[in-house]
Parts: sequence; C-alpha cells; structure tokens
Amino acid sequence: MSDVAYNEDFEERPAAEPGEVAALAEVRPVPRISIQAFCETEGVAAPIGRMAEDRRMAKAQTRVYMGGIPAAVEFYQSAPTPNLVILESSAPTDELFRTLNELAEVCDPSTKVVIVGHNNDVALYRELIKSGISEYMVAPVTIADIMNVVSTLFVDPEAEPLGRSVAFIGAKGGVGSSTIAHNVSWSISTLFQSEVVIADMDLPFGTANINFDQDPAQGIAEAVFSSDRIDEVYLDRLLADCAEHLSLLAAPSMLDKVYDFSPDAFSQLIEVAQRTSPYVILDVPHVWNGWTQRTLEQADEVVIVATPELANLRNAKNLIDTLRKLRPNDFAPRLVLNQVGMPKRPEIDPDDFAEPLELDPVAVIPFDAQLFGTAANNGRMLAETDAANPIVASLSNIAHLVTGRGVIKEKQKSGLKGILEKLKKK
Repeated sequence: MSDVAYNEDFEERPAAEPGEVAALAEVRPVPRISIQAFCETEGVAAPIGRMAEDRRMAKAQTRVYMGGIPAAVEFYQSAPTPNLVILESSAPTDELFRTLNELAEVCDPSTKVVIVGHNNDVALYRELIKSGISEYMVAPVTIADIMNVVSTLFVDPEAEPLGRSVAFIGAKGGVGSSTIAHNVSWSISTLFQSEVVIADMDLPFGTANINFDQDPAQGIAEAVFSSDRIDEVYLDRLLADCAEHLSLLAAPSMLDKVYDFSPDAFSQLIEVAQRTSPYVILDVPHVWNGWTQRTLEQADEVVIVATPELANLRNAKNLIDTLRKLRPNDFAPRLVLNQVGMPKRPEIDPDDFAEPLELDPVAVIPFDAQLFGTAANNGRMLAETDAANPIVASLSNIAHLVTGRGVIKEKQKSGLKGILEKLKKK
C-alpha cells in the first residue's frame, strides 16, 4: 500500500475543465471531516487528490492511498476509520461483497462508504445501497462527481446557503480597486434589494468609511482581534449601516499599531459574514502575504482592477497566473480596466493589455476626475452623484456578473462607446 501525496505546492495543480468548473460552482463547502480513499487506478486517485486541494474542501482532511479495498482492510486493522471512506474496486460482484464484509469487521459503523466501481449495473447499485453503502459511482469519475457526492453526504440540505464572497484587489496601488468595490456593493444592494456586507481589509489605510461618510466606533479590527468569539450576534454589533441593504465592516485607518496577521486570521470572520448576508464584498489591499493569498484563494469570485500601464500589466499577469494555479477548479479572475483615457498619460490599448493575460476585461472604465472626485469628497456613491453617467451602467454590469445574474451587454457597450468618443474629441 502506498500513500499518494497530493498536497504539493499549488504550482503542480492541474486545471479543471470548463464543464467541471461550472459544475463545481454549485458545490457548497464541506465541513470539517476526514476522508480516506483507497484506489486501484490513477484515473480515480487523481481526481480525488485534486478534490483535496479545492478551496471548498479547505476544512476537510483528505488522504489518498493505493491498493483498493484489501489495502483498506489491512490499514484499519490498526487505525481508526474516518468520516468517509472512498473505495475503488474492479472486482467481480461476489469478491466485492466478500471484501466489503471483511472491511465491515474493522470499520466504525458511523463511517460512510462510497464505492467507485467499473461495473455499470443497476442491480449491483441497489444491492450495495441496501447493504448500507452510501453511494456507488461508476468510473471514470471527475472531481465534480466526487465533490457533489461528498457535499450531498455531509452538507445539511436544510441549512441556509452561504453567501457569495467577492474579493476585489488592485494590480497596483492607486488604481481605484476600493472605489470600484464599494460602488459595485452599492449596485448589488440597490439593484437586487439584497443584503450586502463590505469588509474593508486595509486596516491601516482603508477608505470605505470615507467613501460612505461613516465614522463607526468599531469595525473589522475588533472582529479580527477577537476571532475566537466572533459569531452572528457579535458581527452584527460591529456593522455600520450605509444604506437600507448595505452594511460596512470599517477599517480603523489608524497607525497606532501594526497589523500582522496569520494566513487564517480573516477566515472565521468571512465565514460568519457569509452566514449572515447573501453577498460579502472583500476589499483586499494591494499587499501580498499569507492572509491576502488565503482570502483570494477562498473567495467565490476575484476581481482584479488595473490601469492600462506596464507595471499594472506585469502585476495583473502575476496575479492572474498565480490565482489560476491556486484556484484550478474555479473560473479565472475577472479583470476591470479603470482610469482609461487619462489626459497626457501614455497608455496600453485595452486590447493589447488583455492579450497577454488571456482574459478580456469585464469593464473598461474611463477616467473621469470630476465624477469620481465629487463622489469621494462628498462621501457619496457614483450612482448618487450622477445616476445617468455611463460609468454607473458599467458598474451595474459588474454587479450582475459577480452575482451570477449575467450582464447587460448592450448598455455597457453603448455607454462606454459614447464616453470614449467624448474623450477622443477632447
């Protein structure tokens, strides 16, 4: 029996097929359980190993061994059984049931068992389910197949679904990532009448409190430094109301202490926020450390904001390539080009910017110092400042995309085209 090591560096993770990514988008995170798999072929071991590295399996502990059911019987002679055992078997029916009976003698009755077989037989499936097997799958199997089974077995179907987390990060400082994040949050809350929580994760220099004209006494710092006691009630006391459906976890924006965090410092806070709100917007600062990497890796959606300059292109490519490796079973990050058409600034054409990234921008937002400056100085959102501006329509389209509601392409195209033509005339 050999232990297959699938917990390698993220650079080695193979990317999921587009169909798998779409199927996995509906899978809910798995709770803290232990899973052990005993496989006969690499074709089954590989997707289980990839499953172990998926962000939705972050709490679960998964190990993959070779040797099939006989190896499992030998292993559990001296080891406790986990919450779930996945077994691959190509044995004939009689031998399969014989080895399963041997396994039952050393297996805890509470352990769930999933069989991956090579025989597409309805009668066999019924007999296995009748004998207490949790599920029978027919090889070949994909990561989406396996994760759907695991989720079905261990995620309470009556439990409220977790809210969708969307992380915004700038490819460079000063590109307007926070402004885009705050305005998209506003759009989600007003367009869909859905509750939205914004978490300003830039504790020393966050601007969400200024952009929303708020000055709360408490905010995200209290939640992070008291992560052991954070729950829905405590979180609710820390939230500042920005609008009817919009709440803010404000950053202290002070330098009275240093903010050094462990990689999982924000994980509990984000999970609690997702239990209280259908949308959680994470305003991630332009830094790279353990907790920013973990936040981006675990988010449901990542939006990268960049301006059309060379340093932004380099940083955006590094971010996108890294996130594609960290999140092989998710859609690629979304790209927003901001401050396009700034007077007298040499710029990279949006098409040329997108080509090396292999990623088309979901929005190209023109430079408009008057609109953005007026809104910022008054602590107002862009839609409150000039609701008819085409930039507001672009932000609404981003809101549609990150919430999974599609995009109004016609409005985005016509609005952007009009404002770019005005810039060219100037």
